[in-house]
Amino acid sequence: MRIDINADLGEGFGPYSIADDEALMPLITSANIACGYHAGDPVIMDRTVRLAQENGVDLGAHVSFPDRMGFGRRVIQMDATEIEKHVLYQLGALDAFARVTGQRIRHVNPHGALGNLASADAKTAEALVTAVRQFDPEIRFLVLPGSALEEAANAAGLSCWRLFLADRAYAKDGQLAPRALPGAVIKDEAAVLARLLKLLRDGVVVTIDGETIDMPVHSILVHSDTPGAAALAHAIRKALDDVGAAIVPLSKQA
Repeated sequence: MRIDINADLGEGFGPYSIADDEALMPLITSANIACGYHAGDPVIMDRTVRLAQENGVDLGAHVSFPDRMGFGRRVIQMDATEIEKHVLYQLGALDAFARVTGQRIRHVNPHGALGNLASADAKTAEALVTAVRQFDPEIRFLVLPGSALEEAANAAGLSCWRLFLADRAYAKDGQLAPRALPGAVIKDEAAVLARLLKLLRDGVVVTIDGETIDMPVHSILVHSDTPGAAALAHAIRKALDDVGAAIVPLSKQA
């Protein structure tokens, strides 16, 4: 088994930081970097891109609705063309920092409300796919298996990697359970690891309402803003090592 560990990084602003990117970066193989909309600024983006390069970590664009105050977790009403242009804008911003370090964007993982909407709504998914296809059709999407975004990307001839969120509960339709629901965010490390081991062993996950669904994946996400994220990433790496999985970046799983 070849599998990636990724995290959302660069999620600060000015002197403020959400997570310890320096501690997490050596533990992951792909990074979803905030592009200035829900978090991040030019200095932070540059620093995070260079940190990824130092650690041999793949670059991904963590695109979002323009919502710093709400950390990108609120839906902003936009038509498809607006979404497309806002995504294209963020790709261009991250690409500038990637280019000056000799790197390139390998994947796109939409953040928060934009990601949830793109997973469930075909028009939003198609807007993201249009933006990425225009910018660089070799960029892949990180997606929830069976989501509208995966379907839209495949229909447009783009490729996807399937993502498992280690600390988030799932609904029976394969979407993430809303954060407002009790148990939607799993904070107990033992529970996170138990879910991961079941996924690796059986290829399934138990949903928030007790049903079992198939969950084929290429990458495990560790939320950087989860308390104890670095320790959790260490534990996930050990669990993967214990079952003989090869931990490699997404770009080496093609």
